[in-house]
Amino acid sequence: MSATPDHDTLILGAGAAGLMCAAHAGGRTLVIEHARAPAEKIRISGGGRCNFTNLHTGPENFLGANPHFPKSALSRYTQWDFIDLIDRHDIAWHEKTLGQLFCDGSARQVVAMLMDEAARAGAEVALRTRLVELDKDARGFTATLETDGTRRHVTARNLVVATGGKSIPAMGATAMAYDIARRFGHAVTETRPALVPLTFPDGRFKPLAGVSLPVRASAGGAAFDEAMLFTHRGLSGPAILQASSYWREGQPLTLDLVPGVDVFDWLRTERHRAGRRKLATVLGQILPARLAAWLEAELSLHGNLADQNDMALRDLATRLSRWHLTPSGTEGYRTAEVTLGGVDTGALSSKTMESRLVPGLFFIGEAVDVTGWLGGYNFQWAWSSGAATGRAVAAARAAQI
Repeated sequence: MSATPDHDTLILGAGAAGLMCAAHAGGRTLVIEHARAPAEKIRISGGGRCNFTNLHTGPENFLGANPHFPKSALSRYTQWDFIDLIDRHDIAWHEKTLGQLFCDGSARQVVAMLMDEAARAGAEVALRTRLVELDKDARGFTATLETDGTRRHVTARNLVVATGGKSIPAMGATAMAYDIARRFGHAVTETRPALVPLTFPDGRFKPLAGVSLPVRASAGGAAFDEAMLFTHRGLSGPAILQASSYWREGQPLTLDLVPGVDVFDWLRTERHRAGRRKLATVLGQILPARLAAWLEAELSLHGNLADQNDMALRDLATRLSRWHLTPSGTEGYRTAEVTLGGVDTGALSSKTMESRLVPGLFFIGEAVDVTGWLGGYNFQWAWSSGAATGRAVAAARAAQI
């Protein structure tokens, strides 16, 4: 490596975290991206409108081996900071349920905003460019890059790994971040698909495909009150995606199909009011009709409501409010929104995301063992961790001048 590196900072990945880092890192920053367009996950997120943050973001909305690790970055670049950036770019937005914020228009506006911010800061973004080789010496990093078949060598004082996790491989997701981490002595915690639909054997719920309802889904000690969707392969919808991050193979998933309702009291009241009606018909008042009809066979419900004594009604209420199911697995990284696990935070600075083992090496965004809930939390982690590293390298460069 020459005495003066070509770049102060080389960022691998022009996704949410990488572009936010570039916007704060400033001049002499090169961002490389193997895809033909930047931030493709932003473009497709939120049905094309990008659920860019959540009003309720806090460290309690994140999973990881060290639950305290994200606190510093999240507190120093908050959801309000990103909202302010959105407003300065005149991007109209609205709030949906549970504090989720979306663009009124297109997610492409967020991509354009980040590209503009990076350009204003003096960063260069090179698309269709992949990392071929990487070396490190006392002065920094040397990388061999390939763009459209042409190779070149660049040097940089800092290397920021923002290549994400394994989710949605069809969009080019790879395990590069973990390979680089291990190469430089970092541990990688177990990785698995997260925010992902759960599957069941033998097409169990195929007759119910398309039916949705509000539920409370519980797994691994966590519970979520949101919508659930039956699919040909199993269960999906926000409640299931949330619970999937806590579920493990062989463990049960517990569903409350009528959250907030005392089903036993309700059934007893209905027994006095309309006891001659079939059980499935009565359940159709509080459940989707197709689901009520399916449960008639699934739970072996026979006779009219008036035929059921209190013990039978209590048993039915329990089965509806604490329905225990054991998924066979998940749909995997193909449909997972994020990757759970990643680069172990034990050897990273929570303030800057810099490696404690290799000065000048940083890991940000989904590559790190910090995984948010569904609803804009993972994007906020990308903004917060990217800003933390960008500010750190900018401050270090200023101190050298």
